[in-house]
Amino acid sequence: MRALIVIDYTNDFVDGSLPVGQPAIDIQQRMVDLTTQFAANGDYTVMAVDLHEENDPYHPESPLFPPHNIRGTAGRELYGGLKAAYEQNEERIYWMDKTRYSAFAGTDLALRLRARGITEVHLIGVCTDICVLHTAVDAYNLGFAIVVHEDAVASFNAAGHDWALGHFTGSLGAKVVSDWQVNG
Repeated sequence: MRALIVIDYTNDFVDGSLPVGQPAIDIQQRMVDLTTQFAANGDYTVMAVDLHEENDPYHPESPLFPPHNIRGTAGRELYGGLKAAYEQNEERIYWMDKTRYSAFAGTDLALRLRARGITEVHLIGVCTDICVLHTAVDAYNLGFAIVVHEDAVASFNAAGHDWALGHFTGSLGAKVVSDWQVNG
């Protein structure tokens, strides 16, 4: 059994306060297509979305990045067509707030996956070398098989993006795929 984990594809990360920019805009349709396909296929689909509180001096990201994905702001909303895809499939997609890079850190994600017999996670979103990478590392350490969709991940750091793609395969044993189609 497999699941799709959609990571941090929000206004702030695409063209807002911490923008990936054009690389993130370029993967929008692929993000929408994969999310819609997985949800329609009945595969467990998770929208793992970064959540921060305004002026939080205790969060470890506060000194590293400008404020982003603040609770209740438009910057935290899903970007572009992904927002509509989520709204059309909301009953089939689990929305999960996360407060760290990894979608597993401090959440019930592993429990939800295990309860459903899921052994393989498919990862899409931003940033390839930050939140996608940390989610992949935790998935590896928890014993999940990992598939990263190269055509649906992006970063504001091109060198980091390329390094992470190599790390997924070389150190985590992940499959890195492009133009992959959901099959029943």
